[in-house]
Parts: sequence; C-alpha cells; structure tokens
Amino acid sequence: PEAREVCSICREAGIKPVMITGDHVVTACAIARDLGILTENDGAITGSELEKLTEEELDARVAYTAVYARVSQTDKIRIVHAWQRRGEIVAMTGDGVNDAPALKAADIGCAMGITGTDVAKGAADMTLTDDNFATIVEAVREGRGIYDNIKKVVGFLLGTNIGEIFTVFFAMLLWRESPLLSMQLLWINLVTDSLPAIALGMESVEPGVMKRKPLRKGEGIFAGGYGLRIFLQGAMFAALTLIGFWTGWRATGDIAAGRTMAFSVLSAEQVFHSFNMRSERSLFLIGFFTNRYLNGAAAISLFMIAAILSIPPLTGIFGLAALGAELYLAALGLALTPLVVVELWKL
Repeated sequence: PEAREVCSICREAGIKPVMITGDHVVTACAIARDLGILTENDGAITGSELEKLTEEELDARVAYTAVYARVSQTDKIRIVHAWQRRGEIVAMTGDGVNDAPALKAADIGCAMGITGTDVAKGAADMTLTDDNFATIVEAVREGRGIYDNIKKVVGFLLGTNIGEIFTVFFAMLLWRESPLLSMQLLWINLVTDSLPAIALGMESVEPGVMKRKPLRKGEGIFAGGYGLRIFLQGAMFAALTLIGFWTGWRATGDIAAGRTMAFSVLSAEQVFHSFNMRSERSLFLIGFFTNRYLNGAAAISLFMIAAILSIPPLTGIFGLAALGAELYLAALGLALTPLVVVELWKL
C-alpha cells in the first residue's frame, strides 16, 4: 500500500523506479500508472519489441521506458546493462530463478526474502526480509546518512590534522621553535580528535537527505570542492594557533606560556569545529545541541583541557604554564573563531 508514496520519494531522490514483469503490458501499465512509476514522459515496451532493438536503440530508449512487460531473463540483463552503459548505478530486485542473472549483473542485487528462491538469494548482494519496496527506500535513506557521517568524520580528522602539521611547520620556519611538544600533540590527537569524531559518526540522518540527487558514479569523497574546504579549514586552525602562540610568548617572554596558548587554542578549536561538521546547514537550523553524543564528547574533551590547564601536576607534566585570565580569554576567543567563520560561510 505504501509503494505509491515511496515511488514519489524515489523520484525526489533522483532514483528512477522501473517495472520489469512477466505480466501483460496492459496490466503492467495500469499498475505502474497507479503507483507513479509510469508517467506522461515514460513509455512501455514488451519483450517481443525489445528483442528487435539493437544495443544502440535500447540505449536511446531505456531512459524513457518505465515498464517492460512479458520479458525473458535475457531481456532483464540487457536492461540492466543498458542503464549501466549510461553511467547509472542500477539496483535490481527479483525473487525467481530467472531473475538470478540480472541480480548478479546489477550493481546492487536485492532478492526477496519471503518469496525469493535460494538461487536468487545466492546471486544477490542483499536480501529483503519483508519483501517490501518501502524498506529498500528506507535503506537508501540510511545509507545516505551513513555516507554523510563518514564524510563528516574524514573531513573533521583531516582538517584538524592539517592544522597541526601547518602549525608546527610554519612555526619552525618563523621562529625555529616548536609551538607544541610531542606529548601535547599526542594528547590532542587522542582526546580532542577521537571523541568528537566518534560522536560525529553517530549523527542522525538529515531530514532533506532524500531530496538530494545521487552522487555520480565514481565520484570521490573530496569532490565538489570538499577537499579544498578541508585544506582551508586546516590552514585557519594553524593561523589561529600560531597567533595564540606568538601572543602568549610575546606577552610573558616565556615560550612555555606561548605553548600553553597554542595548546589551548588548537585543542579547543577542534572541539568547537566538530559542531561545524555536523551539517552543511547552519547550527541555528539543526539545533546546536541535538546530537547528544557530540554534546557528551565535547563536554569530556573541554573538561580534560581545563583539567590539564588548571591542575599544577598535570600542567607541569605536559610542559605548560599558568596564564593570566586575559590570555585564557584570548585563547577562548581564538578557539571560537572557526565556529563563527564557518557559520558565516554557511549563511
């Protein structure tokens, strides 16, 4: 019953549903129209007509054909291959023995779990346990959410690590001094990188994910300028950290104070930046604190930063120094800058 609505969702998501059936073409077209599979711009074709088409003719017609009736198992494979030659990713569903070759040929073969034969299940990549088309579309939604979260985590980790590399590299060029000790860098990687990254991977699926068009076949994770954005964000982290290092060193004349500023800025800005990575949309639209896992990870990370900066034994172990209130406030301001900059970019 929900298939009609699901077909509409498919079209919004850039997915074209196509019916391939052994039924008569009139029956198939009636059901396809009712479900929204067969529209005014689409046509229907029978197996006997399909046999007469060359590969080139089929390639030209396949994009405008939504119903294939009275087809053979060879026809099903031809249809799958015709879509693939157009550069499309093809998901094929089926339940019978004669569906197995097409299930194998498709990019994603999905066999029916209730009515499906063992041959079909063996040839498919996955099995649909409830034989419900709506479940496939829900799986697409979840899959897009998982991909988005992987992209967020990769972008977050690469951006923060680029910031760390640039910080040390340019500080050595400018002052011949490292703004961060190895223990400090290790702690930042273990705490302020890992906990928020894990929490970002648990971000819920965004509401509009099924209104986006699919990725092009072979499109990399850094496409669309994403790699450049990560690089620029890393450069921004480094610049802010170097400003903090120079400010603390110049204000006190003590390099340990400069390193304390650098440590404070770099570790805190990474925690704040994790909120930027939650969505392409503004935090004002999705809510600042709607990911409870990230809230907890950020709270733990900030608490540990504060503990290292304020507990004398820990401060000494990490090679840090006590600073005045004005320098801590300056470090906080620098650490919050990426949050403001990225929000303005989103706007």
